[in-house]
Amino acid sequence: MSLFCLMAAYLCGSIPFGLLIARAVSGKDVRQIGSGNIGATNVERAAGRGAAAATLALDAAKGLLPVLLAPPDLRPACAVAAVVGHCFPVWLRFRGGKGVATGLGVSLAIAPWAALAGAATWLAFELVLGISSVGSLAGSAVAVAVAFFTAPRSAAWALAAIAAIIIARHAGNIRRLLRGQES
Repeated sequence: MSLFCLMAAYLCGSIPFGLLIARAVSGKDVRQIGSGNIGATNVERAAGRGAAAATLALDAAKGLLPVLLAPPDLRPACAVAAVVGHCFPVWLRFRGGKGVATGLGVSLAIAPWAALAGAATWLAFELVLGISSVGSLAGSAVAVAVAFFTAPRSAAWALAAIAAIIIARHAGNIRRLLRGQES
């Protein structure tokens, strides 16, 4: 049962909604545009705000649903599996997104207060700076901190692992931020 739940969460997480939506809306391969990422920020560049909003919602849902359907004791591990699926999807030769929207979805399932705090932090940074990567990194950090005060320890540690994945997936953004070249 455990292996089945983990594999199901990984496979749900690996559905490349950004690629599918951008291709359906604009006929473009989002991997060939902008950052080459399949997430909502790059989908907006390729196919517009509506496509980006749909990508964000579906990427969050593909994290939320398999975690909610898992037995409670497996939810933290399934949360990590869903984000790993998004970041390293088998369908795209293990080259996926950065895990932020899927991380939001899994956070809603295992640590809702942390998810809300992380989302509010992302929004504040997005509105003030207009740099999605800064908001994503700050939101992830805030979500982990809030989780350690409001969620079960297993959920907080799962979010810490997810934040580490998100930070690693943003390595290029971090380098550009340090050089003053990120927009």
